[in-house]
Amino acid sequence: MPLTHEERKQLEQLERELSREDPEFARKLRSGLVVVSFNRSPWNPVVLLAGVLVLLAGLAAQIIAIGVIGFLLMGAGAYRMSGKPKSPEGLR
Repeated sequence: MPLTHEERKQLEQLERELSREDPEFARKLRSGLVVVSFNRSPWNPVVLLAGVLVLLAGLAAQIIAIGVIGFLLMGAGAYRMSGKPKSPEGLR
């Protein structure tokens, strides 16, 4: 989908601002040297699934504390799976 004239102008303005604020980073972006990696552990989906199972067990047993623990596990697994990008070495 092509950019509109206004979107192109906004993008050019952002590029100019980035070049002015951080010329080294802008150079790396233009050259394609920036690589973003994510923290992908094989345990993250396991924690998420365990959280779902503990949450369901808490609901079935009607024990609120177990349900809350399951919810927290599920949230932790989902948060870790979403993966905050790690900044590559030497970028900043």
